[in-house]
Amino acid sequence: MKSSSTSLDAIDIRILKVLQENSRLTVKELAAAVHLSPTPTFERVKRLEREGYITKYMAVLDAEKIDCGFLAFCYLKMKQQSYENAIRIMTAVKSIPEIAECYNVSGDHDFLLKIYTKDMRSYQEFILRILGELDCIGSLNSSFVLDEVKNTHQLPLPDEV
Repeated sequence: MKSSSTSLDAIDIRILKVLQENSRLTVKELAAAVHLSPTPTFERVKRLEREGYITKYMAVLDAEKIDCGFLAFCYLKMKQQSYENAIRIMTAVKSIPEIAECYNVSGDHDFLLKIYTKDMRSYQEFILRILGELDCIGSLNSSFVLDEVKNTHQLPLPDEV
């Protein structure tokens, strides 16, 4: 798998930019958007997938419509800095559906979690019943989202090379 964008040419970058905007385009639509015929476009997309530039395609859901529009960011600190505690937390969060994202971070805390629940009461129950069961957590600090200003999975790509 290639790890730098130096092997990407201008067409590859255009393909990635267009797919970040709308991954549901047909090959024909994508080819028109990047000014290439369908067959080479299809081959390039397959190569970008194979080389790991494209890792998955997904639908982005409206959290409010599926009744999980309460969003909190939760900083966790382990009781004791240890490999075992870190692994326990990382393993646990992977199986908890309310946790959309988890990052091992530097600084005053060890982990940052992005958590979706129905409302404040549901979040409180989640903290007490789910995270509270992990005895390797020493403390947590939550921030609640008041308004979403920007939310994207799009990565900044270089201007065409």
